[in-house]
Amino acid sequence: MFTNRTASRFAAAAALAVALSVASIPGATADGAAGPYPASAGKRVAAERPGDGEGGWQGDGLSLNPADNKKVDEFAARAKEAEESISPQLKAVALISHATLVGFDHRLKSADSLKRKVATSMKEEPGQTVDAALARINDSVRYTLQWTDGRYTTGVATASATLSGWGNDNVKWSNTWGRKNGYKGINSGWRGFGSGHPFEVQFHTPSSKWAQEATHKLYEEQRLPGTPKDRVQELQRQQDAIFASVPVPEGAEGLAAPAPPKPAEAEGAPAAAHAPPATVVPAPQTGAVRAPSAA
Repeated sequence: MFTNRTASRFAAAAALAVALSVASIPGATADGAAGPYPASAGKRVAAERPGDGEGGWQGDGLSLNPADNKKVDEFAARAKEAEESISPQLKAVALISHATLVGFDHRLKSADSLKRKVATSMKEEPGQTVDAALARINDSVRYTLQWTDGRYTTGVATASATLSGWGNDNVKWSNTWGRKNGYKGINSGWRGFGSGHPFEVQFHTPSSKWAQEATHKLYEEQRLPGTPKDRVQELQRQQDAIFASVPVPEGAEGLAAPAPPKPAEAEGAPAAAHAPPATVVPAPQTGAVRAPSAA
């Protein structure tokens, strides 16, 4: 349970991070090519056209009616507001855990990208409401923390424990380092302290990050509605071959979600010393699918 003392410490840490220049965080000023989301991601070849009446949205054979389009715009606005309180935390976490904050310029998912994701979800599941589709989106605000192989396991444990200790609720933890095929890395989902807005933090090494970028276009084609089944399988094989070349850091397979802060810890500073020990959690060996949040 968080007290006024805890909130004060959180605010102090956040204020410190705000005061830090972006240049002081390794990788924070990286351009699109250096980030986890290529510069082309989120951009469209042709401008979207109004769909299903004035105020709607349409693109790539997908569409949203005016009412649904408005709800996605409102969701995007909430994400932008929440980002202002989340980003200072991630800057501070990067310093505390000795991480590189990669692709910081791409921390907000574009409104068009959100609309494509929602429209695709609603098309794949007829009858699904826009509210239900939006509730499944955890990466409207997203970040990538990167460590060398030797620092990775300790860095992830420290970063995740710190985020949890500051009152952010961990709602998703996908560790795919133990998979035989497919995507390598850890994708974590959180609900921001104060805002309650979901955000994603990916934990990578330089090699796994490179593989993510190298397979981005393959993954984008694979998930498009209408991609033939045999082509989908071929695209997966190509991705598997790339990810198979990624070294697995020692202990990475056993990294588990952070334990919720204990009451006694909540009274003290949200220090990195509260990082939980790695607990072995076997990863699935079949059904390898790339993490669905790289666009």
